[in-house]
Amino acid sequence: MPTETESKVTEPKLHLATPPSTEPELFAAEVAMEGKSLNFFPIILILGLMVVVGGTIFYFVKGARDVLTVPVATTTVSQILGSQPAATIHFTTGAVVSSVNEKPLDPHYKLLSKGGVVVTKPKGGNGLIVNLTPSGEKLLGDISNVQKSKNADGTTAYLVPLAVRKLVSIDKVTMIKPHLAQVDYSWKWAPNRLGQEFEASGSLVQSFNTWDRATLIKSYGVDFYGAAPAKASVVLIEGDNGTWKPYTE
Repeated sequence: MPTETESKVTEPKLHLATPPSTEPELFAAEVAMEGKSLNFFPIILILGLMVVVGGTIFYFVKGARDVLTVPVATTTVSQILGSQPAATIHFTTGAVVSSVNEKPLDPHYKLLSKGGVVVTKPKGGNGLIVNLTPSGEKLLGDISNVQKSKNADGTTAYLVPLAVRKLVSIDKVTMIKPHLAQVDYSWKWAPNRLGQEFEASGSLVQSFNTWDRATLIKSYGVDFYGAAPAKASVVLIEGDNGTWKPYTE
């Protein structure tokens, strides 16, 4: 019998497919991301520059607006002058004797007497009896801010304003930088009725000798109140509330 040849069944070989590599895709994605980042960076840089430049422009524009105007300078300097002490004369009525604070033989009592404010007569070797005249009482009653006080010895002390500083003009305003300005101005004394009698160039004061005039000017409120305006300057700084005040370092 013919031998029946067994047919060999060849099993098909399985070919495992190698998964396609994703590295090129990941690399491409990274490149794309980097490209986007590189494209976005200039935008950020430009925006940052715009913010800086815009802020700088705003600062200078705002600073240019924050200048000290002449009307505001006028108000501010007037307030500064008004806050400064007035020129004054101090004297005492009653039985006035010599002390550290009181010199009844100094020429101011004689000047007050010549001006009709007081009458005096000697008391001992170094004292005076001083009394206000009716016109003197009226004069003091018409002057603002007169200070009157009783002393322990029964005398009455007076501190009387003679003149206050008044602004004449704002001559120049110079902005040093935003919110800081130098103001050049002119001012002069504004004497009241008694201050006019204490005018250094007036007839009453000129009737004294040189020594007494020097004493009156040095210690008793006499001054050249009618002189030409004086020049002065002040540096002002603007506060958070928009008001200006003297700058102190």
